[in-house]
Amino acid sequence: MDRTLLPALAAFAEVAREGGFTAAARRLNVSPSALSQTLRALEERLAVRLLNRSTRSVSATEEGRRLLARIEPALADIAQAMVGLDDDRKQPTGEIRISTSRLAARYFIEPYLGEFRRRYPKVRLELVIDDGLGDIIREGCDAGVRLREAVPDSMIAVPISPPMRLVVVGSPAYLAGRPAPRTPADLEAHDRVAFRPGVQGPMLKWEFTDPDTGREFTAEPPAAFVTNADETMLSAGLQGLGLVQHMDCMVREHVAAGALIRMLDDWCPPFDGFDLYLPSREQMAPKLRALVDFLVEKRRALD
Repeated sequence: MDRTLLPALAAFAEVAREGGFTAAARRLNVSPSALSQTLRALEERLAVRLLNRSTRSVSATEEGRRLLARIEPALADIAQAMVGLDDDRKQPTGEIRISTSRLAARYFIEPYLGEFRRRYPKVRLELVIDDGLGDIIREGCDAGVRLREAVPDSMIAVPISPPMRLVVVGSPAYLAGRPAPRTPADLEAHDRVAFRPGVQGPMLKWEFTDPDTGREFTAEPPAAFVTNADETMLSAGLQGLGLVQHMDCMVREHVAAGALIRMLDDWCPPFDGFDLYLPSREQMAPKLRALVDFLVEKRRALD
């Protein structure tokens, strides 16, 4: 089917229902002469006369009545679909696919899944867990969540977490009998639990900032254990295999319970946290607006 004929077919149906060009043109917000030209072009395209015209009235021919009977149900379906689209614009409805890192999902999305569902029962969330950079366009996602430094400049970014901090921690058992490091230079005398992203990449270096000069630098204490899993790294640290550098949100509960001890805080300043990012604010669907507003609300509660 030639879909370019749809506007002309809809115009024909309107003229046939109204029995004239004037009333139909008023409903379609076009001039009667323009509408008449559209219908003549349609008849020429189909090579069949659809309307009988006189100076006083317009009526469908037999061929026109048969065509009208066949296209009316389809036009009604299209009209109903437009009504449904209008309803979707008024209330959050549909699916949202979010590409997010594992850590961001655990601390800034998963705790609120039940509340979001209760507020917006017609919205279905799908979390695509990806600890890589995440290309939301290529992955077919509506939005992404990453650390601010990893969000592409072309995206609209909205902060959904407080500032983050990398902290160095160790278990009391590990620190028993050995002094805690006072500067990053002291780490050469300590073991670390190292993190290797992926399978074959290099181990991540530990990041620090000189509190006196503001100079940023990295360190690589001797690795006693290596993993590519956050939870395993933390478990190894709790068991005393070595010191761990991790996000403060991951270790906060263990520090509060006394299972881990923080150190080198002056060398680990805060930095921008996690952002929800999406391609554009223009014509944002209500479901996305609801998600943005919801996560911003939760972000404010964390301050």
